[in-house]
Amino acid sequence: MGTDDVGTGPAGPGAAGVPSAAGREPRWTWTFGLFRSELVMTFRRWRTVALLGVLAAVPLLVGIAVRIETGGGPGGAGAGPAFIAQVTNNGLFLVFTGLAATLPFFLPMAVGVVAGDAVAGESGAGTLRYLLVAPAGRTRLLLVKYAAVLTFCLVATLVVAVSALTVGALLFPLGDLTTISGTRISFGEGLVRTALIAVAVALSLVGIAALGLFVSTLTHSGIAAMATTVGLLITVQILDQIPQLHAIQPYLFSHHWLSFADLMREPVYWDDLVRNAGVQAVYAAVFGSAAWARFTAKDVTA
Repeated sequence: MGTDDVGTGPAGPGAAGVPSAAGREPRWTWTFGLFRSELVMTFRRWRTVALLGVLAAVPLLVGIAVRIETGGGPGGAGAGPAFIAQVTNNGLFLVFTGLAATLPFFLPMAVGVVAGDAVAGESGAGTLRYLLVAPAGRTRLLLVKYAAVLTFCLVATLVVAVSALTVGALLFPLGDLTTISGTRISFGEGLVRTALIAVAVALSLVGIAALGLFVSTLTHSGIAAMATTVGLLITVQILDQIPQLHAIQPYLFSHHWLSFADLMREPVYWDDLVRNAGVQAVYAAVFGSAAWARFTAKDVTA
């Protein structure tokens, strides 16, 4: 039996209490069913709902703080980062501010929790062995779990963006906006660039998602996998702030995260955006391959 075939390690299919998958061929319809089941399980967990709630609360708190500080007028907009300084002039900037505030820690932490629990959580709960006897195969199961984590990356980013846009529309005026380069663009073009920024932020989480999935294949404890992934995230963030390590910083998965701000320039600066996409692709390939190698050779006894 190949590593991609259905199997559960030494115990093997057909062991006591475990139904055998012999004679059943994997079908793509199983993949969609498995993916749908994985999405339902992920988003119905109270932990996931709580994480998304925290992410939605960040732009709300930022918007209220800016509103109280400035009284809704443009007079107090002179201090702080560029996006925050523009929030009182145009609520659309609260989207960029919310994403800039959550991307360094809150968003990747939430992704690290979900990715770290993807395989280890099933193993710890004793359900992974039963998933493996389904005619999907280990490779397909791992791809489905990674696709579910990537879906969470996109949903989490959109939660922040939609929450910020709603709060921004309620507390501040909307309309044409001024880019970082000083040019004016219409509100419609601003919305298009907002959507592109949300996609760029979601793509920035591809690397940490692959890293978390790899860590998840190393242990049977979901909590240990989540803690390790978040610990690695914090470690990389610290390394990215040490000037003496500037030679390796461009290769850290978090180094180009804030390059999404270049989408608000006129013309758009694509260099760092492309570098960020390349770094994320490399991390996804390396740690995705490592996760596959570990998972397909792993003895699953629970």
